[in-house]
Amino acid sequence: MWQSVEAWIFDLDNTLYPAECNLFAEVDERMGQFIADRLKLERVAARALQKKYFREYGTTLRGLMSEHDIDADEYLDFVHAVDLSPITPNPLLARAMADLPGRKFIHTNASSDYAARILERLDIDRYFDGLFDIRDAGFNPKPHVSGYEALIERHGVNPERAVMVEDIARNLIPASRLGMTTVWLPTGSDWSADGAEHDHIDHVIDDIGGWLTGVAAEIQAAAVPAGRGIG
Repeated sequence: MWQSVEAWIFDLDNTLYPAECNLFAEVDERMGQFIADRLKLERVAARALQKKYFREYGTTLRGLMSEHDIDADEYLDFVHAVDLSPITPNPLLARAMADLPGRKFIHTNASSDYAARILERLDIDRYFDGLFDIRDAGFNPKPHVSGYEALIERHGVNPERAVMVEDIARNLIPASRLGMTTVWLPTGSDWSADGAEHDHIDHVIDDIGGWLTGVAAEIQAAAVPAGRGIG
């Protein structure tokens, strides 16, 4: 089935690198610090407001923009100025990306600068045809369908010949409704499993590099004409 895929759409954080890197914990901490500094709040109050906006608006940034007219670029630059040293090159993933036919895109609620830094750390940046970030989505975060539709339109993606890979189950709901094949990489956290009870998940994997290696091999094997195997 994979040989019909023309576009591969990947989430970034905890999908292309292991959740054990715990990178988002540092991003999360810097979100709280930004709110405390800018709104002159104690850290406990800043943390509560951060989570309130996340629940109500989908991202803390969207809440800060709506309620406090916070500059998005200033916020994104601050919260993503994190140490990426836990992320190291992944040779297995890089080989799989090289072997995988079709265009490849990132769809992230983070910024494209941050995404580019992570792809460079993983040594897979050269394999991607586009980075679609929160700015490109008009600051409407996943799982808001408008971002998925904008990505499809911008890059000329046929959703029925596209695959989306995500660590958060609910973010695959719009992808499925648009006709994409969906792949969930659970991390074991409650937020990763949010939405997993629905029937929108086509495949569940536990290792992105190993899974893509198998997919690429399957596609290559299917492309070999009958009777033309190695021998």
